[in-house]
Amino acid sequence: MSLKVVVIGGVALGPKAACRLKRLVPEASVTILDKDELISYGGCGIPFYISGDVSDASELQSTSFHMLRDKKFFKEAKDITVLTRTFATSIDRKNKLVEARNLDSNEEFTLQYDKLVLATGSVPNKLPIPGSDLDGIFTVSNMQDAIQIKERIGKGEVEKVVIVGAGFIGLEMAVALSDLWGIETTVVEIEDQLLPGIVGRHVARMVQHHMEENGVNFHFSERVQEFTGNGRVERVVTDDRDLEADLVITAVGIRPNSDLATKAGLAVTARGGIIVNERLETSDPDIFAGGDCIETRHLITGRLCYMPLGSLANRQGRVIGTNLAGGNDLFEGVVGSFAVKLFDLSVVKAGLTLKQAKNEGFNAVNAFVAQLDRAHFYPEKDMMFLEVIVDKDRGQILGIEGVCDNGDALMCRINAVVPLLKNRAHVSELCNLELSYTPPLAAAMDIINAAANTAENLIAGRNRVIDIEDFEKIWDNREKENMVVIDCRAWGNAKPFVERYGDYWINIPQDELRRRINEVPRDKTIILVCNTGVRSYEAQLILDQYRIKDTYNLQGGVAGLKKSGLNLV
Repeated sequence: MSLKVVVIGGVALGPKAACRLKRLVPEASVTILDKDELISYGGCGIPFYISGDVSDASELQSTSFHMLRDKKFFKEAKDITVLTRTFATSIDRKNKLVEARNLDSNEEFTLQYDKLVLATGSVPNKLPIPGSDLDGIFTVSNMQDAIQIKERIGKGEVEKVVIVGAGFIGLEMAVALSDLWGIETTVVEIEDQLLPGIVGRHVARMVQHHMEENGVNFHFSERVQEFTGNGRVERVVTDDRDLEADLVITAVGIRPNSDLATKAGLAVTARGGIIVNERLETSDPDIFAGGDCIETRHLITGRLCYMPLGSLANRQGRVIGTNLAGGNDLFEGVVGSFAVKLFDLSVVKAGLTLKQAKNEGFNAVNAFVAQLDRAHFYPEKDMMFLEVIVDKDRGQILGIEGVCDNGDALMCRINAVVPLLKNRAHVSELCNLELSYTPPLAAAMDIINAAANTAENLIAGRNRVIDIEDFEKIWDNREKENMVVIDCRAWGNAKPFVERYGDYWINIPQDELRRRINEVPRDKTIILVCNTGVRSYEAQLILDQYRIKDTYNLQGGVAGLKKSGLNLV
């Protein structure tokens, strides 16, 4: 008697698990249920479909060899039955039955299973405010929303868009709408930075500045109070302003779609995520779950976390498919890796931010560095900004994040660190991490090694630093602060700053510091700057020799200031 498997959910994890099982056990009987008509599409590609980078919605549903992943494809190519427009209403665990209803005919029926897979995904959060049911307000949670949005744009009905939420989806949609379509785009965020809870403040500032340069408007620390309009949304009212809008996208987070699991008596977390073990079995060993409907273990904190990413869903689908076939694959957990491209700037991160690390009880410090992503003498290169988070007491690497126009160069470096995060490695391992080198692709002393070296020096107290945000606060109050900047660059770089800021900005190149030591004020707090933070660190060591120790090295240097939008001249 063949194994009977029912899969509820047909976007990412469900089809992956089903196809993996059929490769291992071809005689298994597999049925996929999904409430939508479209299945097995790349949801992460929706912003690129709306932008026009992907010309047709069917491309998101196609294989790499241009076959459409529809019901016919799964039946003929995979021997898998797919029932679309079919809603699973309940699970009878005792009798191993799934009760379902066809949404078109309203016909109710049951399916027998030996093993069941829950791939029910997530549900977008909706704002419980007046006007939220007006026409023209979307969540972009599925392909139907995406198709409607693109149709309205194509008809010329959209000139102004307001996006509520500055997370992944909100920012990608802002790029999609403003870049190729030229739509006036405004993002409203309740927190005080973009990508809140995802990246640290250094990276957030750089991304914000880049997006503002490309025409996207931001309003932070504002709560949307209501949407208004005559049947169709016309205005977005926050606690600070009133914004015109022809279309609104709410991207205020998602939550696990675990209602079916909860009704069936399966264990879920307080946040609603289905609880699974490393085999991705639920509290019922005959029911597996994965993707956006589960919570998984964070390998740095040890706590359960919610990480709704398509890459994880596909990997988890393979694990489930193997275990359905009698195998024993394990999904240990995550360190929280992600990447996003926003206009020309790529953002990549793995592990914890500084704030997250401190909230988890780590005595965390951050080393922020700027360095070229290629050999300095190679003609084609770009400045890369990288931040490493380290536990000061144990030296454990806790996180890494960065920005760079050359996204592939940045991603390969962050990915190289992921195994170290998983294994809770010491920062010294990052200092000596072996990386491939050739001048067109990397520097001989890679930025990864440089960031780790900076972290070691910071922990040892040799490098006393000030972050861009703290520098800005002090600089804005420089007339009250007993401070001075010593610019360690050559006169040609420092001249505009010295001429504009006079006694607050002194130029003493690092290689001239010893013979000009008498020019250094001993009664002021000194902030040392150079282009990236390297020469200013060496200047700090020289001043230490002369017992001038009230000094702080600006992390990221002037390059970091400019990338953050703080252009002082």
